[in-house]
Amino acid sequence: MIFFLKRAIKDMADNTFLHIVTIITIALSILIASSIGLLFFNAGDVMSTWKKGIRIMAYVSPAAGEQGLLETRGAMEKMNGVGGVRFISKEEALADLKIQMKRQLSLIENLDRNPLPDAFEIQMIPTDQTWERIETLAAHIQSLPMIDDVEYGQAWLGRLSNIFSLFQFIGITMGVLFFMVTVFIISNTIRLALYSRREEIEIMRLVGATDAFIKIPSYFAGLIQGAVGGLLGLIALYISYLVISANIEKNFSFYVVDIHFLSGKVILWILLYSIFVGWLGCFLSLKQFLKN
Repeated sequence: MIFFLKRAIKDMADNTFLHIVTIITIALSILIASSIGLLFFNAGDVMSTWKKGIRIMAYVSPAAGEQGLLETRGAMEKMNGVGGVRFISKEEALADLKIQMKRQLSLIENLDRNPLPDAFEIQMIPTDQTWERIETLAAHIQSLPMIDDVEYGQAWLGRLSNIFSLFQFIGITMGVLFFMVTVFIISNTIRLALYSRREEIEIMRLVGATDAFIKIPSYFAGLIQGAVGGLLGLIALYISYLVISANIEKNFSFYVVDIHFLSGKVILWILLYSIFVGWLGCFLSLKQFLKN
C-alpha cells in the first residue's frame, strides 16, 4: 500500500497543474454545495423556532355560557397534539390591548362596549408542530359548536412552508447537479493525465502489469484529491461563515438570529462525499481509458 501511495504522489507531482485543477474543482463544488446545505440547516432552525412560538387562538361564540366554556375547553384538551389550553376573557384581552396600544389609547378608551370575544389560547406539543398537524388541529377546533373562528397565522405560515419546501427542492437539485458536473470534470482531468502517461502504461502492460497494478495508484490519487479538495472547500466555507455571522451579529443584534455552522457529523459526511467523488471520477476515467 505504501508503494502505491508513493506512486500516486509521484504521479500527482508529475502532472501538478492538472491535479491542482481537479482539487480546485472539488473545493469549489464542496464550497457551493455545503453553502446551500448550511443555509438550508439554518433556515430549518428558524422555521422550527417560529413553529415553537405558534399559538392557535380559538374565539368563542358570545352565546356560550359557563357550561359551554367548560365543555369546549375539555374537548380541546383531549385532542391529539394539544399541550395546554388557556382561557382569555374578553376583559383580559381588552386590558392587554390597552397595554399594547399605549400611544393610541384614544382609539379604544371611549368604547361603549368591549368588542373583543372570549378566546382560548391553545399551545401544541413541540413534537407535533408540523404544518399538517397544525392545520388538522385547527380544523378540529373550528368544528366545535361554541367556536366562531380560529386564527394561527395560517397565511404567512403557509407561505413560509411553501418557500422552505421550494428551497429544499432547489438545494437537492443543485447538489445532484454539482455532483454530476464535478465527477465529469474530474474524470476528464484525470483522463488527460493518463494520456500524458499512455506510453508508460503501455510498457507496463507489455511487461505483465495487471490492470489493478495500474489502477490502484490512480485510485489513491483520486482519494487524496477528494480529501484535499473537500478540506479546502470546508475551510473556505468556515471563513465565509465567520465573516457573515460577524456582520449579522453586528447589524442585526436586535433580532433573534443565531447562525450555526455545520455539525461535526455533517462535516465528516461532506468529507466522505468529497473523497467518494474523487474516487468515482478516477474509476470512470480509468475504466474508459483502459478499455480503449
